Amino acid sequence: MRPSGRQLNEMREVSIETNVTKHAEGSCMIKMGDTHVLCTATLEARVPPFIKGSGLGWVTAEYGMLPRSTTSRMRREAAAGKQGGRTVEIQRLIGRSLRAGVDRVALGERQITIDCDVIQADGGTRCASITGGWVALRLAVNKLLKAGDIVTDPLISPVAAISCGIYAGQPVLDLDYPEDSEAGVDGNFIMLGNKNLIEVQMSAEGSVFSRDQMNQLMDLAEKGVEELAAKQLEATA
Repeated sequence: MRPSGRQLNEMREVSIETNVTKHAEGSCMIKMGDTHVLCTATLEARVPPFIKGSGLGWVTAEYGMLPRSTTSRMRREAAAGKQGGRTVEIQRLIGRSLRAGVDRVALGERQITIDCDVIQADGGTRCASITGGWVALRLAVNKLLKAGDIVTDPLISPVAAISCGIYAGQPVLDLDYPEDSEAGVDGNFIMLGNKNLIEVQMSAEGSVFSRDQMNQLMDLAEKGVEELAAKQLEATA
């Protein structure tokens, strides 16, 4: 039995509320169980110097956790004067994951920055950030299309992410913190809406896993991404 009482292939309750901030070109609050992330998208008529003049657009991301998003207060990284390695790794993951679903030629020479701020953490914050980040990106691109600034939709497919792992010897979908902290194996699966893989992060923690178990986790991840993509499309319809 999972601590939450969920079935092995059952996700936490997912909700996506859009247009939650006044100024951002796209925004949403995604809730996956007790993990809550605010995602905003900012449009800018510029690109990084390394692609300037190429005609290609750029999507990038920043990620952060609020001091009381966890059970004890974390010091703000700004107060420390630098970002931690985990933060840098996650925001790079979010950026490259979202870019995988974008036709950068159709986007044109402009940048969209996705900011993901974790309000409350209970496991799976990077997966929630990617999934909610795509919703904010979709809303921002919709504004470009409506204004006639671009004529072709640059978003190829929804991009969503879900965690899976081996908990108490069983493959489970969408780990919350009690499961994540004790899982023998855990992984993050980032996919397009058509289930093509963008990235897989898997590691054994105190255990090992077989090819069959990995295939079971892949099957669970596909189910989770299918459900998330449906939520994304419903939220942005």
